[in-house]
Parts: sequence; C-alpha cells; structure tokens
Amino acid sequence: MHRETAPPAATDAADTFPRLLLGHARDRAGRTAIREKDLGIWLSWTWREVAEEVRAIACGLAAIGFGRGRTLAVIGDNRPRLYWTMMAAQALGGIAVPLYQDAVADEMLFVLENAGITLAVVEDQEQVDKLLELRPRFPGLEHIVYDDPRGLRNYPDAPLLSFEDLLRRGHDHDRDHPGFFEAEVAKGHADDIAVMLYTSGTTGNPKGVCHTHASLIAAARGDVEFDGFGPSDEVLSYLPMAWVGDHLFSYAQALVAGFCVNCPESSETVMTDMREIGPTYYFAPPRVFENLLTQVMIRMDDAAPLKRRMFHYFMAVARRCGATLLDGRRAEVPLHDRILYAIGRFLVYGPLCNVLGMSRIRVAYTGGAAIGPDLFDFYRSIGINLKQLYGQTETAVYVCKQPNGEVKLDTVGKPLPGVQVRIADSGEVQVRTPGMLKEYYRRPDATAESISPDGWFLTGDAGFFDDDGHLRIIDRAKDVGRLEDGTLFAPQYIENKLKFFPHVKEAVAFGDHRAACCAFVNIDLGSVGNWAERQGIAYSGYTDLAQKDAVYALIQECVEKVNEDLAREPHLAGSQIRRFLILHKELDADDGELTRTRKLRRGFIAERYRQLVDALYSDATHCEVEAHVKFEDGRSGVVRADVKIRDARCLPAGPVHRQAA
Repeated sequence: MHRETAPPAATDAADTFPRLLLGHARDRAGRTAIREKDLGIWLSWTWREVAEEVRAIACGLAAIGFGRGRTLAVIGDNRPRLYWTMMAAQALGGIAVPLYQDAVADEMLFVLENAGITLAVVEDQEQVDKLLELRPRFPGLEHIVYDDPRGLRNYPDAPLLSFEDLLRRGHDHDRDHPGFFEAEVAKGHADDIAVMLYTSGTTGNPKGVCHTHASLIAAARGDVEFDGFGPSDEVLSYLPMAWVGDHLFSYAQALVAGFCVNCPESSETVMTDMREIGPTYYFAPPRVFENLLTQVMIRMDDAAPLKRRMFHYFMAVARRCGATLLDGRRAEVPLHDRILYAIGRFLVYGPLCNVLGMSRIRVAYTGGAAIGPDLFDFYRSIGINLKQLYGQTETAVYVCKQPNGEVKLDTVGKPLPGVQVRIADSGEVQVRTPGMLKEYYRRPDATAESISPDGWFLTGDAGFFDDDGHLRIIDRAKDVGRLEDGTLFAPQYIENKLKFFPHVKEAVAFGDHRAACCAFVNIDLGSVGNWAERQGIAYSGYTDLAQKDAVYALIQECVEKVNEDLAREPHLAGSQIRRFLILHKELDADDGELTRTRKLRRGFIAERYRQLVDALYSDATHCEVEAHVKFEDGRSGVVRADVKIRDARCLPAGPVHRQAA
C-alpha cells in the first residue's frame, strides 16, 4: 500500500538557516525572537539582536580557527547562546553537533571521536568537567567555550575560553575583517550539512544523522503550513537540544515561521515557566503528559470533598462530549451537555488548563511512544487539541500527523505534504520525505542499509493503513517475533499497554521463541508511593516498596487488564502475560538500560538480568539478585533484593476486533 500527499510550496529563496535569520532581522527586527528566564526574570532578544549575537559568535569562532566543514559540539540545557552558537557554526559552513547534556563522559567520548570534534561550546562547569576528564583520551579537543562561569574561576586557562572572551574576539575580528560574516553566509548552500544528530543507539553505538539545511527547512515549512504557525506563536524549549524534535520545533520551525522560543530557567521550573509564558504550541512525549496528569490526580485526591466531587462530576461531562466539541461537531452534542460543558470550562477545565500552563495552546503533539487512551481522552476532553505525530531522527520527524477533526487514538495520522509512505510485504513502513537525512556520518554501510536504491527510508517499524488512510504503528519490525506455538509476539505493543497505567513507569516483555510471554515491571515511585501512603503502607525506598505484597496485587490488576485487551486481539491473544515480576531498581540510562531518550535497550536488559529472566520461565516464586548501579553524584553501589515472581490470569481468545481482522 502506498500513500502520498502534495509537497509544501517553497516560500522564498532563504534556503539556509543563517539567511532565514537575516531575513527576520530585516523584516521583523523589533519582534521578540527568544526569551530566557534567569534568576526569576525573563530576558528577551529581538530578531535584530539575535542576528548581532550570531554575527559576533561566528566571528569569534572564526578567530579561534573554526571554519567550513568542521564540526562543533554543543552541550547543555536549552540556552539562547547555545542555539545561537549552532547558527553561528552554520553561518561559517560548519556542522553543529548537539550532545545530550545528561550523558556521562564515557557516553560523550564516542560521539566526540566519531564526529571529529575539535571545539565544544558548553553551558557550565558540569559539562566542562566531563570534557576535561576526556581530554587525556581525546587530545583532539582544542577549545572548550563555556557560558556560565560559576565554579570555574580557578580552572586552568587552556583549553578553556569564556563566552565573553569569545564575543570580544568576535567583535575584534568583525572590525578587522569587514564583510566577512556576510560573505560566509553567502557561501552557504541548501544541501550543506547543517546539523548532525545522533541516534539513540539502542542496539549498538549511535549513528550521526546528517541533515542538510534543505531537509530541515522543508520539514519545518511543511509543519508550519499544516498547522498554520506564524510570528505570533510561542513555544517552550525544554526538551534536549540533541533530540531531533527540539531541533525541529524550537529551531527550524522558529526560523521558518518567525515565532518566539522560550527557554526555561531549569528543568525544575518548567511548569512554573510554562504557566508564565502560556505557549500556543507544545510538544511532549507521553510520559510528560502522564506525569502532569498524575500530579493533577494526586492533588485531587488530597482536595476537599466538595472540590473533589465537582471535579469528578464535570470530568464525566467532559468525557462524554469534550472531544466531540473540540472537533467542531457541536450538533452531535445535546444542548444539556453543551451547557454543562460551558459551566465546567469556567469552574474546572479553564483553571486546570491554566495550572498546566496550557490555557493558550492551539495545538499540542505527542509522539515517540504510544499514549494511553485515558491519558489521550483526558487532555482532549478538557479542550486541549492534543494530536499524535510520527517520524524519526532520519526523517526530521516529518512523516505523519493527525489533521484537526481527524484525531484517532490508535493511529499516528496521515502522511504530511510531500511525504510518500508504503508498506512493504514484510509489514515494514517505508517513507520518502522532504525531511530525509543526507547520510549517516562516516557510515556508508549504514546509509545503504537504511535507504533503498530507489530512495525509500526503511523505518524499521511495522504498521499498516486503516480504512481512513491513517497509519497505525504496532512495533519495531525487528522486535516482532513468535512464541513457540507460532503466536505473534509484539513486545513494544504489550509494554506500551502496561505503561498506559499510571502505576507503571517502564515494562520489558519477553517471549520470542519461548513458551509464553513474561514481563519485568518498573513501578512509578511517585504514583505508587502516593497510593501506598493513602493505604497506610510504610516503605523506605523504591526497592522496599516494589516488593510489598500489596504493590504486587496492584500491579497484577494492571497486568490482567492488559491480558483482557490482548484476549480480544485474535493475533495476539496467545501472547498474554503469564508471569511477571517488579524489578528491584528503576531502569536507568546511567546504567546502560535505557537510551538518553528513554528507549529500552532490550538486549542489554535481557543479558544483565538473565538470572531473573530464567526465573520467570521456571517454577520459582522468587529470585535473589543484586545489581550494580550508578548514583547521581557519580558513586557506584550495589542493590540487593529478593525479587518476587507472580502468575497472572490469562483469558481465552475473545471475538475478533474489526481493526485487527
């Protein structure tokens, strides 16, 4: 099956990011381009001021030897100067390489070596320390420019350079070489590599995805036209700069549409900052939306009885008609419910949206993982236009989106303008998109494996189109397997169903070439901890709480509800979860169990906890285990526990669902 839509129209000759910036500096010089909250105060820069900053940074980089074709690492939280540094590198014909700010030094080493980094621009002392730790093993790093000087006063000068020193050198260089900046920007081509974004590395070392100015600008223009974004929109930039989504939403789209990007003070103040800004456009992975809802429900459980009853009453009204009204189908909602919903908007939905910082949201997206039906319905029912999208790092997240009025829980929408999607005989989703990568950096073998001779990107996802032309993704194609009896086994599909429950933070399903499906579960400490406190259950920490009998009973209910859903799927009924355990520790990226984007490293987990996997497939009711962990302060330790194993009730296969038939 093959689907495609018409491509977005090119709007002007501004075909590189620096030229887009100069166009905004000319056409909307006085409009606010970016804000940053510092010490509780919002600081703003206009488009003209941003262009001047980028000019100074670019000249400063040139003064210390950076130029065309070279790579520059950017490491830190979302900060204006780091975004400007990426643009300055691009103005000189260089390639920006953002790294995950929470990565440990050893994880950074591979990217620095693979990308050939000689210059890094970082946020603060934490990132400086990581790079200095790596210098003996990576002497090619010539300069480290830092933004925040706190804690760095007594550090050796070489190879450190403050951002203020870089700007001073830039101003001197600009004065001594008039016209240099404009000439460098003019040399740029649309097919130059603009940024290198590294993949998650779930099965091996990450790969550098090379995106050109043309691919990112085409993806951004398509998105902007699809949702009607313009200079009056506002976004909150809080997701990692190394993630392709942030690069598209907070960088490429902002430069195409000319809207304002807002950088929060810290990860701890995101919710407060979001309420103050009131963004009109918002993206978050499902876990962020789930955490927000969990906080709301915890507050409601602790509220006064009258307030709690009012909340639940009007939420019942919202569930009946909120999504229908959001889609513009007022005629389908009885007058009585429309009146109640209007009252509910005044008393409950409006204040709730304000608390969430979503009172001005025109469109919100989620993607990267499946989202639970209750979670999806909650946000849409209170009037937040939450939709799903689909894409990869390699496609600049530009493949499918849900159009307004055509939002379906179990799909990722229709192909975007200019995108072609086909389903291979194997069930794999393959795409051709304007946002296609140019290549994997220094990996012609990987490029040839991922892009077919006729130009289709092989996503590795298994899916199909429904009757309305919406794409439905079921799992990673390589992860789809079979049980011993031939039953289809889709681990991610099962794991996502478990994670739909607020008490479950992570899940790992096993079953390929085995007699039955079994699962590891990570409880959500906040959600289960709050539940335990209300039940009067004392606990000393995650490991203690996870092995409580009452907690096992709570999770067993979730597992058996998943089994009920699977029993109604004829092709998956045989892959119901027979046995499960609650892990004694949280899966952690620092321990190598998750990627920095919180994707499971399934093979690593299976090998590391082979003892527990073997116990699941035996008659054992418990298993003594220990695990080495890394703490946030860098120390290592050992967690020991006697992990319990429980059987779950499985049901006979039910009637065939229409969609699964």
